[in-house]
Amino acid sequence: MAATEDEMPPVDISQRDGVMTIAICRPQIRNAVGPATARALYAAFLRFEAEETAKVAVLTGRGSYFCAGFDLKSAGGGASDEWLAALDIEADWRDPVVDPRPGPMGPSRLMLSKPVIAAIEGPAVAGGMELAAWCDMRVMAEDAFAGVYCRRWGVPLIDGGTVRLPRLLGQGRANDLILTGRTLPAEEAHRIGFADLLAPTGEALDMAQALAQELTRFPQACMRADHLSARMPSQELAAALRREWRSAKAFLTEGRDGAQRFASGLGRSGDFSQI
Repeated sequence: MAATEDEMPPVDISQRDGVMTIAICRPQIRNAVGPATARALYAAFLRFEAEETAKVAVLTGRGSYFCAGFDLKSAGGGASDEWLAALDIEADWRDPVVDPRPGPMGPSRLMLSKPVIAAIEGPAVAGGMELAAWCDMRVMAEDAFAGVYCRRWGVPLIDGGTVRLPRLLGQGRANDLILTGRTLPAEEAHRIGFADLLAPTGEALDMAQALAQELTRFPQACMRADHLSARMPSQELAAALRREWRSAKAFLTEGRDGAQRFASGLGRSGDFSQI
């Protein structure tokens, strides 16, 4: 008997010519990430970092969805409590390079030595937008979209969104998206610097893999050294992520109730008139 979608592995990993493609495989819920998927994504990117033959990674989602964020049905019902409780960051955590830790969405606290490119079809919203921001480059399909949709439910950004979006977009544009939770269409995302390339609908993965293949052609030690130098220092990143994690307490006061409202059917298909 064939496995159902829920029984299938939540993440698929493939590799070709130095490019490792990591795909979230939960299209039935728009690739929302629950604890099992987060663990699988974290393990997949540790594998990518350790695999000498893998030079560039591409993160994508199956079924024309990148990622709709954390699984609010799981969060609202308490099924994610154990996972989230295990993610507390000690006050002396200083270096995500030598002391890697998982984030709620999986790899969001990692600082890898090799580049990761996001291939975005459909939604990259809430925690999905944070995953996309964690990547080093982003290819978006022309009808894809991003947004801090968790704003409607009292679920805070705790996967580096408050750290990375201001660096990517500038403080003013980041404020707009973080405070309003509005939709960011692909064309605007490209114009303001969130998306590096736009692809025809259905071709984001092919374009991202072609870009990744180009990067594998360069001398790798030099490219990685420049890549590291261009980013936030690891201790500064650790301090920023520690500060952001304090917002996790807001989930207990507002987010769980909001997640339950979402799970009950409110806010589906982009309708936020009753939240």
